Amino acid sequence: MTVHNCFLRNKLALFISLGCVAASTPAWSVEEVAAQTAAVAVAGAVEETLVVGDTMGLMSNKAKSVFGFEKTIVETPRSITSVSSDMMENYNISDIDDLVLVSPGAFTQSFFGVAGSLDVRGTPGEVYFRGMRRVNNPGNYPTPIGASNRIDIVRGPASPIYGPSKIGGYLNFEPKSARVEGGQYLSEPEGQITLTRGSWDKNIVSAEVGGPGAIGDKDLGYYVYAETENSGSYYENSGTDQNIFQAAFNVDLSTNTRVEFGGMYHEFDGNQVAGWNRVTQDLIDHGTYITGSPESVDTNGDGYNSPQEYDVWKATFTEGNFFVPGASATDEGMDPAWALQNAGTTKLSGSQTLVAPEDQLVTTVSTVYFDVIHDVNDDFTITNKAFYEKLENINENAYGFSQFVDTFAFEDQLLLEFSAEHADWLSANYQVSPSIRYTEFRQGDDFDYEYFDRRDLSKQSTALDRKLLATVTDSDYANYLEGDFTDYGLAFLGDYTIAENLGLLLGARYDYLDMNSDAIVSKLKATPAPGAVTSASETEDGVSWTTSLSYTTPVGLIPYVTKSEQATIVMGQGSEISPGLIASGNAIADSELEEIGVKGDFFDGRLFASAAYFEQTRTNYSAQDLVSNNTTKSEGYEMEARLLITEDFTITTALTHLEITNLTALDSGSQFGFMGAGDLVNVTDPSLFYGYVMQGLTLVGNEADALKSGIPENMVSLTGAYNFGDGYSFTASAVHADSTYSGFSKAIKLPSYTLFNAGISYHADTWSVSLQGKNLTDERYFRSNFPDLFGSTVVLPELPRSFVGKVTFKF
Repeated sequence: MTVHNCFLRNKLALFISLGCVAASTPAWSVEEVAAQTAAVAVAGAVEETLVVGDTMGLMSNKAKSVFGFEKTIVETPRSITSVSSDMMENYNISDIDDLVLVSPGAFTQSFFGVAGSLDVRGTPGEVYFRGMRRVNNPGNYPTPIGASNRIDIVRGPASPIYGPSKIGGYLNFEPKSARVEGGQYLSEPEGQITLTRGSWDKNIVSAEVGGPGAIGDKDLGYYVYAETENSGSYYENSGTDQNIFQAAFNVDLSTNTRVEFGGMYHEFDGNQVAGWNRVTQDLIDHGTYITGSPESVDTNGDGYNSPQEYDVWKATFTEGNFFVPGASATDEGMDPAWALQNAGTTKLSGSQTLVAPEDQLVTTVSTVYFDVIHDVNDDFTITNKAFYEKLENINENAYGFSQFVDTFAFEDQLLLEFSAEHADWLSANYQVSPSIRYTEFRQGDDFDYEYFDRRDLSKQSTALDRKLLATVTDSDYANYLEGDFTDYGLAFLGDYTIAENLGLLLGARYDYLDMNSDAIVSKLKATPAPGAVTSASETEDGVSWTTSLSYTTPVGLIPYVTKSEQATIVMGQGSEISPGLIASGNAIADSELEEIGVKGDFFDGRLFASAAYFEQTRTNYSAQDLVSNNTTKSEGYEMEARLLITEDFTITTALTHLEITNLTALDSGSQFGFMGAGDLVNVTDPSLFYGYVMQGLTLVGNEADALKSGIPENMVSLTGAYNFGDGYSFTASAVHADSTYSGFSKAIKLPSYTLFNAGISYHADTWSVSLQGKNLTDERYFRSNFPDLFGSTVVLPELPRSFVGKVTFKF
């Protein structure tokens, strides 16, 4: 296996984009720029409905990506938040964790500091690119959002057309290259270059250009985006180097047939940030950290602790390390080999986290799509969508975790869309879609010696805490899987309008999976136990369906009710399926959703409001992946509103109340996890075990015990944007989150917090400048990591006050 120890900063994407700019841009007058801007606005109206007079561009309400029909957010019987590129720019939304500012149900627990996918309604969500599901990314790399024209956050399962999906919801990214539909009508190219500087040596350069062209006598529209970043980090030993290149093309083959094709190439070099170890309530409340060094394990002196060296050390133990919190552990029960030497205390900064200089998270993602659209007539369209994505990832952390992923997926989807007038009082739009998706995976990870607390964060990583990782030696893995699976799907969706005001949405999908998965035993540290499943080849099928009923009242309110049952493929971090799940018939999980809500659009589109109550449940407890798709029940309500007070003043608000139950723990009566100082309350001195790892079971006697931690029960946000005129504008936002516990055992409590952000910008005809500040009051707050498993042992201190400035040059 090739291990990436460094990252080559490939600036090809940026050079190509700048070359397009230099080659295609004439000198434009101010009047010409204004004319081109107006042309873009007219062409863009095809894709997105904007409220007239919304000078900040924050009231978009198109939701075509949800079901494919031409329905606004108000007309769609689902909880949806659409975030435009204008909103992302104005509110400095730089990663998906920031979406909580404008969307209910979007708070996401930390995946070791990597914003790969969103938790939607408390459960991991899916990520789609132009309506096609991407390869799993819970935390393999930060999902880039700067290249997006719009992000739709949909709460609840995806359309049956999209395929099997998680019940909580998903993100759909509409890339900036989607503007190609406007670009091809421009008489001249247009674009911009943006320079970004910020706290902790943040450095980003992006460039984009779009315009008309031709292939022979066929009209062509194009849009190209490139971004390169070389940034530091608030956290020590951390940083980001990444390059993004995205391009899209639209060619009219005839008056009725067109093709849309393009792709994205993303290379990322950074690291995960687990956060603080040796977690105590005193550390959370006052920053007081327990210092000290563990007993040396490195007997051969090479600077690393190998699994074999750990095994020799563990053979000397006279005590076991498996406990029930608060009951069976005492000072006398701690083995002397576990104790820290020279234990003491110090004050710890939030920047001092569990990151070593050689830690790395290196990922390359290649995404390609090719769509052919043929309009048979005004009422019948045939579309064939082809999608390919390849993910290569290596993740190494000195404290004891490593992983590699080498996965690709190819999907072809045929979509037949037609409409019909069945009677004067009944009209309908239909979609029928057969599809095939092939996924091939190779994934290995190493977690059997994940000893978080050996590292003293007040010092740099040393041989006392560094593990010899499986991805370095290409041996001693905990898991190593190779396999593939093919999903044959057939979906139907019907959208009926009855007597003008009553809406009925009916959808169904059937999936047939052919799956193969093999554990490569020769790569594993431990020999599989007798009877363990190491190879499986089986087929399994699943059925999904959805039904929604809505009614448009004379006053503009649209109440709706939705009930769905969703099939989900239970995959791991690299889209792998374990042989055990395949052999047991649990590779497909079933979930249910019940939702009732109301929406309204008032005062000529100046006020949008929605509210929903929901309950979503996984119905089969055995089918789960503890990291990316566990078994839970979520229940709660959410509200969202956007108000255009004047054409220059917009406010938005979002509110979420959410309770999440761990159904597996409730069913079994206990939850396995790593134990921390807050769990072992009869151990008076945690330094007695910080040289090793404590594990155990948290007992669950009722539903209150089974409530998940890490996600606040209540959250509320408020944003405001004001255009002063003459190019000046101001934005501000606030978000408040309840206190929550860091782990399932509820031993460590994280404080509530309120964050305030603000920004000011100036826009001229050909350039703009902005300054944004986050966490302006320097609030001290935290985010939990995997609360069911690691919540008592690691927690992420979040970022203090920071600033970002941008300068954009337009042409």
